[in-house]
Amino acid sequence: MPYGRKIVLYCPAGYQPQLDAMIEQFIEDDIAFIGVVGKDCAKIEDIIDEIVVGDGSSKRPFVLTSSHPDESLDDAVEFAASLIGEYAGEVHVVTL
Repeated sequence: MPYGRKIVLYCPAGYQPQLDAMIEQFIEDDIAFIGVVGKDCAKIEDIIDEIVVGDGSSKRPFVLTSSHPDESLDDAVEFAASLIGEYAGEVHVVTL
């Protein structure tokens, strides 16, 4: 299912194995921003960055990421909504 350009990934249980495939799909769908909130969100953001960059040999588009430890889902959505310019658009919340 294609999403808009901004995703807030809500991870109440932390990392889940399906994250890798989900991020690949986000890249295919041309997502520009992924914010992460929930358990171990900073670690999950690092994993997302590694998936996006890969070994550096591909020409994948840049994806802006952020993590929001000790913040609520609403706070993360508000942050994502505040992004403008090439990151303007509707925010979609996806639960992992």
